[in-house]
Amino acid sequence: MTLDIITSDLLAPLPHGFFGRDGGASSGVFRGLNCGYGSSDQHEVVRINRTRAALALGLPAEALVGVHQVHSARVVTVTAPETPREEADALVTATPGVALSVLTADCGPVLFSDAGAGVIGAAHAGWRGALSGVLEATVEAMEALGATRAGIRAVIGPTISQRAYEVGPEFFETFTAEEADNARFFANGEGDRMHFDLPGFVLHRLRAAGVGEAQWTRHCTYGDPERFFSYRRTVHAREADYGRLISAIRL
Repeated sequence: MTLDIITSDLLAPLPHGFFGRDGGASSGVFRGLNCGYGSSDQHEVVRINRTRAALALGLPAEALVGVHQVHSARVVTVTAPETPREEADALVTATPGVALSVLTADCGPVLFSDAGAGVIGAAHAGWRGALSGVLEATVEAMEALGATRAGIRAVIGPTISQRAYEVGPEFFETFTAEEADNARFFANGEGDRMHFDLPGFVLHRLRAAGVGEAQWTRHCTYGDPERFFSYRRTVHAREADYGRLISAIRL
């Protein structure tokens, strides 16, 4: 089966993709292209899925680099096609032949490029990481490799949309304590519940960081179960586990 790969003109001509579920070897609740070794899916099947994603970018499986994601603002600079051992939530490189990847299942996968400088990045931006500065840290790490803020293009892939992201008052208070203006990323829900605009917040942080252009692909992970994995949808359905989507970019 053909892989479902979402791309953006902003990141062209660099090979990249936000991968959906189609074309994978997993079955059951993981049906499709589950690329998360942290799931309870069979390790060998996940390896097959990751290999398919790497080949779609024109690289062998070992060139697909990721990190152990922990909702932090830590960034790893990759200099060779081997997986770093650090816990982090973003990667940058200026090394050709390396594909940087992040895994998500509602959080925001963000791919970065400064094609002119030959520098790329990838970040896992959940609310914790975005609030603590993972996007700004990724831009700074790209600058250290020769990129310029004006030259950086950033694209947010499939992410949970505001309509599907219900939160409580303590969540709202966490954001407004950081900056009162963050209230604009919340809409009223039922009772004391609110709806948080994660992709809108990530776009705001990217633009405030001074990147040349930034956009969201406008795909909601929660609302399209045939195409995307979603942690929150899995919780609501009381399923035992969930798959992880992969997003990657290479020089």
